[in-house]
Amino acid sequence: MSEEAAPTERDPDEQRRIVRERYAGIAEESDTGCCADDGCGDGATEAEAGRSPDASDDVGGTGSEQLGYDVEDVAAVADGADLGLGCGNPKALADLSAGETVLDLGAGAGFDCFLAANEVGDGGRVIGVDMTPEMVSKARDNVAKNDVSNVEFRLGEIEHLPVADGTVDVLISNCVINLSPAKEQVFAEAFRALRPGGRVAVSDVVQTAPFPEDVRLDPDSLSGCVSGAATVGDLETMLADAGFESIEIAPNDDSTEFISEWDDERDLGEFLVSATIEADKPGTTVQ
Repeated sequence: MSEEAAPTERDPDEQRRIVRERYAGIAEESDTGCCADDGCGDGATEAEAGRSPDASDDVGGTGSEQLGYDVEDVAAVADGADLGLGCGNPKALADLSAGETVLDLGAGAGFDCFLAANEVGDGGRVIGVDMTPEMVSKARDNVAKNDVSNVEFRLGEIEHLPVADGTVDVLISNCVINLSPAKEQVFAEAFRALRPGGRVAVSDVVQTAPFPEDVRLDPDSLSGCVSGAATVGDLETMLADAGFESIEIAPNDDSTEFISEWDDERDLGEFLVSATIEADKPGTTVQ
């Protein structure tokens, strides 16, 4: 764990700084061919799927196939987009259709965006948002590598999405919302961005037991997709307060197998699991 002194409560701006700096470092390390060894479910570099042979298991270390991606998913995306930073497969959950507009919160280097682009086709559109300039730059480079014309990446915070009202059919995210110090605002922004009848299809971690104090306030646990996790009940309340309906949050108990590898000092599977988070915006989508 980090030697940085932990405050009693972390300031939201400080929390964003910690997260931004950590993922900027991951983006830069992956550009040099090094393996990212500190991030949500990290460990698999380059083909963001499968594990890199020398990947670390320090707060992460999950191959994409272990998260629910299949071999075809891995092969469909050019090397460099998959940094192994997720805890599930939102594309499989989203049930995407041709022509839809997809918004990815915390898009990283773009792996889920490129998979979504294949599903929605040339008539569809995928927008990835990330608050880390280094990640956005890397993702934009990956657009050319993947030879796609229906994907774009925008710099922005998921609490202040750089998209117009009612312009998105499907919102996806992979182990990112837990990093936000203002999750209620994230869901309010998601509701604003979605068209009537639009849907949320998110993979994230949820808290199943109280964190020890040293975990709760530790910067590495925060930016490693651990201590920022909310409970299922809290997430259900936030989504309902934002206006969503048909809310379904399904914890994946099998995820403790890889989550327990995220920290060498303790079994994090005692405190959290990954989950699928689904919800609908009321109304009927008109395209």
